[in-house]
Amino acid sequence: MKQHLIFTAMLFSVASSLMAQQTFNELEYSPQQTTFTLNAPSSARPVVKLFNAAGDKKPAHTLEMKAVGKDRWQVTVRKDLKGRYYAFNIGGKRGDVRQDTPGVFAKAVGVNGQRGAIIELPPFVEEEARLPQLESPADLIIYELHHRDFSIDPSSALPERVRGKYLALAEPKSIAHLKALGVNAVHILPSFDYASVDETRLDEPQYNWGYDPVNYNVPEGSYSTDPYDPECRIQEFRQMVAALHKAGIRVILDVVYNHTFDIEGSNFHKTYPGYYYRYNADGSPSNGSGCGNETASEKDLMRQFMIESMRWWVDTYHIDGFRVDLMGIHDIETMNQIKAALPEDIFIYGEGWSAGACAYPQKQLAMKANTKQLNGIAAFSDEMRDGLRGPFSDDTKGAFLAGLPGNEESIKFGVVGAVDHPQVDMSQVNYSKASWVNDPTQMISYVSCHDDMCLTDRLRASIQDIQEDELIRLDLLAQTAVLTSQGVPFLLSGEEMLRDKKGVHNSYNSPDSINRLDWDNLRRYPHVFGYYANLIALRKTHPAFRMATAERVKDNLYFLPVSQPCLIAWQLNGKAVGDSWHDIIVVLNGNREDACVDIPQGAWTIVLDNGVVRPEGLGSIQDGKAIVKAQSALILKK
Repeated sequence: MKQHLIFTAMLFSVASSLMAQQTFNELEYSPQQTTFTLNAPSSARPVVKLFNAAGDKKPAHTLEMKAVGKDRWQVTVRKDLKGRYYAFNIGGKRGDVRQDTPGVFAKAVGVNGQRGAIIELPPFVEEEARLPQLESPADLIIYELHHRDFSIDPSSALPERVRGKYLALAEPKSIAHLKALGVNAVHILPSFDYASVDETRLDEPQYNWGYDPVNYNVPEGSYSTDPYDPECRIQEFRQMVAALHKAGIRVILDVVYNHTFDIEGSNFHKTYPGYYYRYNADGSPSNGSGCGNETASEKDLMRQFMIESMRWWVDTYHIDGFRVDLMGIHDIETMNQIKAALPEDIFIYGEGWSAGACAYPQKQLAMKANTKQLNGIAAFSDEMRDGLRGPFSDDTKGAFLAGLPGNEESIKFGVVGAVDHPQVDMSQVNYSKASWVNDPTQMISYVSCHDDMCLTDRLRASIQDIQEDELIRLDLLAQTAVLTSQGVPFLLSGEEMLRDKKGVHNSYNSPDSINRLDWDNLRRYPHVFGYYANLIALRKTHPAFRMATAERVKDNLYFLPVSQPCLIAWQLNGKAVGDSWHDIIVVLNGNREDACVDIPQGAWTIVLDNGVVRPEGLGSIQDGKAIVKAQSALILKK
């Protein structure tokens, strides 16, 4: 025993250095030494447990950490620990093993994220480099996907080894599909280490969207080909990013800082009990997330954690943007500090709402109504979404697509990118009575996303006895509205192949049979994919559809008078914004009958009509009268 104590004393020494520059740099590794650092209360007795293997029940060594500042603890091991595993415990050597934690900023973990792993991150390769900056976020066309949904079905024809994995997105077939569609950014649902899928039982059916964070700064192991290898998930995630970047496609990460899987079992609570969360006056956890807890972004450590976490994903994995889950739970100051800390071209957008009341003043939260106070950060427009297909609160109610009047102003509000426009009657807009953006690039335009019915299911639920031909017409009409509106367009993966989820609204843990993409639909409905791709190409080619400032929109977008409900028409001054088409007219007809719209006199070329896109022309109009087919769109150019 005496020899063992001497040996231990030789190997481990308490660091006396000052606090590391990064507040959450909990592990600094080199072949010569490894330094562990932890933020924990001054009353804690933190230790670091070292394990030779991830599955070892007992540690090989347990090291007492020493205070190096207020609520700051540290210990250094002067030995090469590469390949070892670790856990912190703030209860001392006799602390409850159930309170072992890899800390809040683990950079690598073992299976199921229960222990941190000590590895040396591989160097960057040139292909991983971030893409050149876009002229404006309005140039983005975002495609939201879940790793498993996208590739798990045999119809994907991808190698079985990579189905449902990061590497599926690096496959040539996947890249070819995304490029043919024309999207230039993929928004991947939560890809950090999360709780609800057991990585030791991947041979059994398991599914989750992943909105239950455990380790925020490590890729999820179930999407790697070997969750037991701490380096595998990191390398394969980076390989995925490199393949997408090589194809000119940006990668946006869905981040969930607003809550954790639970409180008691969270790494936040295990390192600093009670600090990272908001509580009501009676001491109960506030539940703005609807998941049993909400984090306190306004507190110094939580704010710094969010900033450094996003910087970690940008610096280490070359992520190009972030979608912030329930952004309305976070305070405005934190969101603005995050934006300022990241490279200028990192695009940030989020849900401008919460799922319940927060224990923090609403006027200080990053709610949609407060978007003008967010410096270049965008939010989703539920006004346009629900104006098109019906309210989120009732799947059976339709709107414009169902031929129901009263939603025209809500859609017009989306068409102008949520800016203040003199021809939009805000008193008739469904959720907002004033513009909430500074510029259209702060509005995400969409009609469906993961956490709701997909578009085809919503159409079936809200339009009684809808037939397939009508469903396809309305599907194309809806996406025409999205892709010809100002702002940043957003598509749910699979919509381009008429995806359905068998009517399931909240499919967060539904089986693959509900969530998977059926790639055979590309063969069944080639016209649908072709329309989406041609419409995206039209948007990318013509800057009139993607103006970057509110001034340009107000000066160059004019709504034409129409004679009936469920009919919206507008004209764009393309010449003023450098478009090769000097004038453009877009008409959306949600009625079940053809409609007539008066247009300015002159020769107009039809470039989109009744589900067909042909930029070189489908015909011409010269008499000042445009006939728009039922449940379809019309686009004209001069």
